[in-house]
Amino acid sequence: MAERNDSQASEYWSATLRLLIGILVIWFVVPFLGGIVFADLLNNIKLGGYPLGFWIAHQGAIYLFIVLIFFYIWKMGEIDRRFNVDEK
Repeated sequence: MAERNDSQASEYWSATLRLLIGILVIWFVVPFLGGIVFADLLNNIKLGGYPLGFWIAHQGAIYLFIVLIFFYIWKMGEIDRRFNVDEK
């Protein structure tokens, strides 16, 4: 019985880490690529009167962070239910 619990705890932790690493990678890559690497190309497009590269670097990163918070909440709820550790 203890092996099953250890195995399940390990799987739960792995699923949680995969989610967290994926979210952190997205949070880094989108502002980095949009606000730095491709900024010159994106600055030809205007969003709300501002160049898109500038907007992604300053506002888009914040909006992305908020969206990722809600995505994390939703996915953690799924993971918790899958491993039967959710709060009912």
